[in-house]
Amino acid sequence: MRIEEELHVRKFVSDWQRATVNILFTAGWLGLILEKRASKKGITLQQFNVLRILRGQLPQAATNNLVRSRMIGNTPDISRLVDRIVAKGLVSRDKNKEDKRAVDLFITQKGLDLLEAIEEDMMLSDVLPHNISEKEAAQLSELLDKMRGNAASDY
Repeated sequence: MRIEEELHVRKFVSDWQRATVNILFTAGWLGLILEKRASKKGITLQQFNVLRILRGQLPQAATNNLVRSRMIGNTPDISRLVDRIVAKGLVSRDKNKEDKRAVDLFITQKGLDLLEAIEEDMMLSDVLPHNISEKEAAQLSELLDKMRGNAASDY
């Protein structure tokens, strides 16, 4: 369905405005699907993101700062987020030997098992291929990369 129909808008001021609204609307739509899927496994989308980051670090540890720097969305209170997944037994925490202020984070076997059980659903393999081709997905990714440009973090 076209964004104009979704939002009951007759016309956008420009194609740039339409693209901006469409990106935000679609991001919200995808986020809602992913949050529902994550919640079925007792976690949030942010917690899923942390688990994927920690799995990618194996066998090395990660710190809160490393996790924060790799999160997809803005996560100001990473410590509280990590506390919640530690409490669920999905992540373990150890003292960092070099920096007394830092904590080493590791994904546990329980966290790895959860990721394995949920990952296919979280990759939207049942949604995206029904709506766009693999070639279109690659083209969309290229356009989004191009849109962000080299200075995306400067904004």
